[in-house]
Amino acid sequence: MSAMKALRDKNADLADLEKILNPTDVKSSVMPRWQRKALQRSDSSTSNDRFIPTRSAIDFDQAGHVMSSSENSSSSEGESDESKEARQVHADRLKAGLLDAESRVLAYKQKAPAPKAGYVNSLKVLYTAHGSQQVRKAKSTRHIPSAPSRVLDAPDLLDDYYLNLTSWGANNCVAVALGPTVYVWNAGTGAITELLTLDEGDDYVCSVSWLPGETGAGHLAVGTSAGSTELWDVAASRALRRMDGHAARVSCLAWNGHCLSSAGRDATIVHHDVRIRDHATGSCVGHQQEICGLSWSPDGTTLASGANDNCVMLWSAAQTGVRSQAPAHSLTDHTAAVKALAWSPHDRHVLASGGGTADRCIKLWNASTGINLNSVDTGSQVCALAWNPREKELLSGHGYAENQLSLWKYPAMARVKDLKGHTGRVLALCTSPDGSTVLSAGADETLRFWDCFGTAPAKKGKSRAAALSKGVVCIR
Repeated sequence: MSAMKALRDKNADLADLEKILNPTDVKSSVMPRWQRKALQRSDSSTSNDRFIPTRSAIDFDQAGHVMSSSENSSSSEGESDESKEARQVHADRLKAGLLDAESRVLAYKQKAPAPKAGYVNSLKVLYTAHGSQQVRKAKSTRHIPSAPSRVLDAPDLLDDYYLNLTSWGANNCVAVALGPTVYVWNAGTGAITELLTLDEGDDYVCSVSWLPGETGAGHLAVGTSAGSTELWDVAASRALRRMDGHAARVSCLAWNGHCLSSAGRDATIVHHDVRIRDHATGSCVGHQQEICGLSWSPDGTTLASGANDNCVMLWSAAQTGVRSQAPAHSLTDHTAAVKALAWSPHDRHVLASGGGTADRCIKLWNASTGINLNSVDTGSQVCALAWNPREKELLSGHGYAENQLSLWKYPAMARVKDLKGHTGRVLALCTSPDGSTVLSAGADETLRFWDCFGTAPAKKGKSRAAALSKGVVCIR
């Protein structure tokens, strides 16, 4: 018995040893780490805490569409055929009332058919923006007449490039020198008056110039071939004074307030103060040949002079009280006589000059520095220049072969239009007080009026000038 008990104890010990050595049968009361983590994740997913979604990532329009589509599909499943037919009839009526039933909105192969005549889409207003935001009013194009609005006959108008025989004053009167006589034509009434006739048989008038401004309207300066300059009261038809100072004819005149500058064949510029007895206050000497162009800048600080020596000289206003021989600038780019001079009303210190037959160029200058800003070859003699006071345009008068007026766009100097009508070269250009009309005096003994600078602002009343014929009228 003791032997069998010992054998059973031995077998039990062997069984216990086998369980210890076999790891698969080893059980532990501690849960492994990976099981604990999985259990924690499962517990957190079933948490009762509130969930707040990210609203920026939600497409509410699409969600609403999906919900409504599902509701419609679920409701339509139990819908009868009669209800479907009634709903289709209602949809057709809405389509006919709001849209053209016979037209397609989208076309993938061909263009959609055009709507019926007179059809108006009632929903168009929904897709129309405010008119002021998209629609801009097109800039109107100014009409430039090709023919003159009026022609005056001017017999005995001297065909001399160096003379300045016309002037249009602030009183709306045009002064014209025909040989030894000066006539005044009133553009408002059409009346023509003979102002003066030189007594000496060989004398003739070389230049005329109105005193600018409303306060000086009615006073006219007249330069003669005898070298004298006369000041006339046109309303009273009497000479106020005679001013000497030149050894030869006075070819050009220019006003600067109460100061009158005169120049001519003696190549000297004389400054006159017309208010005092000793009128000659100073002179400028620098040109070598006859001076044929004079023009003061709009601000009265600079005097430009052009002469037969192919030079343009710029003189400071401070030199008018002394005898000066040194101009501020001497511009020598022209290759022919320079008569045409005009200051820009748009840009300060900008001067335009035109050369004679051998030069044919219009040049733009910076008067403060003397730098040439631009130059354009016009193809013919440049006799006169006039600026458009409203638009940035420059008008030039020319000689052979076309004898035309040319309108240029400033500052590019692109040719806008040519105005033809004169059969002789254009000797002078004058602008009306309102800046709308330009007078051209030609060697064909005619004065032509061109409405090339645009319509002047409307004024009350109507002058007789508007009623005058467009035919030829003799100025004397």
